[in-house]
Amino acid sequence: MGAQVLVAVASRHGSTQEIGEAIGTVLTGRGHRVEVRAVADVDAVDDYDVVIVGSAVYTGHWLPAARELVERHRAALAERRVWLFSSGLATQPAAAANSPHEIAALGERVGSVGHRSFRGRLDRSALTFAERAIIAGARGRDGDHRDFGAIARWADEIADALAEAAQRAPAYAS
Repeated sequence: MGAQVLVAVASRHGSTQEIGEAIGTVLTGRGHRVEVRAVADVDAVDDYDVVIVGSAVYTGHWLPAARELVERHRAALAERRVWLFSSGLATQPAAAANSPHEIAALGERVGSVGHRSFRGRLDRSALTFAERAIIAGARGRDGDHRDFGAIARWADEIADALAEAAQRAPAYAS
């Protein structure tokens, strides 16, 4: 039987949430029990074996709700397998655009297995005036630049790591 997995996502306009849902779909297909939830709706992580936390990146930072979730549940997350992901500007290479300043420290505090950056989707019509001004300065390019193939491959890597860990776990006799 697969792991109980939480995919907790902070998304301002839905693009990062859809990435979280794609990750959940792959993991479900690989035999895990998955819940995809907004970080604001996560009260505890105790019922999960694995936690994947993702956030949209704005001005080089994860959204506050995602950072707060990791800090609030830091001790419990440190006892679980944790992966992190980010989604941000579509005009820069994914690694450069989506490496939030705090990600290394957050990952270290919870002992995360890893972090992956993904390009995002930019629809200026959905942005606030302030967000449009920031995007204009960064020369953001409209369109959906997410690579769902890369997202699925990363989710498969997580599923492979979980299968490998399950094979290494000692079998207990009844």
